[in-house]
Amino acid sequence: MSRLFGTDGIRGLVNGEVLTADLTMRLAAAAALELLADELARETRPIVVLGRDTRPSGPMLEAAAFAGFASVGCDVVRLGVVPTPVVAYEVQRRAALGLMVSASHNPVQDNGLKLFGAGGGKLTDAQEDAIEARLGADLPRVSGPAVGEDVSAGYALTRRHYLPEPEPTYVEHLLATVGSLAGLRVVVDGAQGAAWQLAPEVYRQAGATVTEIHCEGNGWLINDGCGATHPESLAAAVLEHGADVGIAHDGDADRCIVVDGAGQVLSGDQVLGILALSRQAAGLPGSEVLVATVMSNLGLLHAMSAAGIEVVQTAVGDRYVLAAMLAGGHRLGGEQSGHVVLLDHATTGDGLLTALHVMDRIVHTGRSVAELAAVVQLLPQVLINVRADRSRAWAPEVLAAVTAEEAALAGTGRVLLRPSGTEALVRVMVEAPSQEQAEAIAERLSIVVSGSSARPLRSS
Repeated sequence: MSRLFGTDGIRGLVNGEVLTADLTMRLAAAAALELLADELARETRPIVVLGRDTRPSGPMLEAAAFAGFASVGCDVVRLGVVPTPVVAYEVQRRAALGLMVSASHNPVQDNGLKLFGAGGGKLTDAQEDAIEARLGADLPRVSGPAVGEDVSAGYALTRRHYLPEPEPTYVEHLLATVGSLAGLRVVVDGAQGAAWQLAPEVYRQAGATVTEIHCEGNGWLINDGCGATHPESLAAAVLEHGADVGIAHDGDADRCIVVDGAGQVLSGDQVLGILALSRQAAGLPGSEVLVATVMSNLGLLHAMSAAGIEVVQTAVGDRYVLAAMLAGGHRLGGEQSGHVVLLDHATTGDGLLTALHVMDRIVHTGRSVAELAAVVQLLPQVLINVRADRSRAWAPEVLAAVTAEEAALAGTGRVLLRPSGTEALVRVMVEAPSQEQAEAIAERLSIVVSGSSARPLRSS
């Protein structure tokens, strides 16, 4: 049986083979029993927070999660439609556990479950495995007055019981991290998702002039030709309105994609470069290190090396970026996809926070986002997903072919083979000085990986 948890929680077709209301209820109960065992044993009624995006299946899964948590003795706060980082923030400040119901950038028919443990961080592999192991066993439930309640209405009072002083709201927290954005014109694409109201409001409160697209909160259209995975309409809107910058969020707003004033889409690596150099210029602690994944473009590594910033690379997945940051005491990390973790201000990727800091840098320097991004000269990158057994990534003839191609590149590019964690695929990634050279190398390696002398079947 394959592992239930993926690189970012559990995700799949609603009422398909995996993601059902029953699974959600059992997962919530199992997570509380595993992670909050001490509190439940003391009958202290730990508080759990629930959030969701705009998908029509969200209320069903939220209700199932509420039932699971309450059945083992947890009080539950339903936050409603909120970005994923709001759940993490509430756990960090006021709760014992959090669950976000969202499939991020996936289409409307999918949904997902993301858990946040003590301190607002994502769970470790060991914690996820322990929770998954409980799903196959009997889950003890409570009864009578021990059953958890919905304490959403009284949450403001409840939090004062746990904290000596009221904490700032999520919006207040975000705004306190940047200066005024007065004079900046921004187009925001809410992806019809969790940030459809919050993102435009935050940027306006920061002082920017905001134009909204895909911000009606229509969950049936979440990520449908819009948002972080489809920035084309955002690029067009930036040009139409003469904006300085465009910001596209995904369905749960834990990341953002940035578009410059000329309608060009920035890579997440360029955003990381902007923020790393901003921290360095400000002399912030930990600004000498950036954490990124093995998929980050070689151009980012070159730019950071030139600036005297070390790049620590991890496996793909923002949870692995965060783990490396915590282990090394580093403060900034992220992925090509736009997931950025600013650990001084958040415990997880936060698209609104990232966007605010990019825009703050534009205002502070007086330079366009295109000028700021130009420091990271991206190498052409080609990624081919070859349909082959994952073990082919380590086959002797494959390793020999990779060695030969890397020798020919002589440091001007690189090759990365990465087996998929969930499918019979080997991902062949090549960076080279030209697009044509990268494509040619990727094609040659794909044929070797497929074990065929013919062009391999592939997805890209």
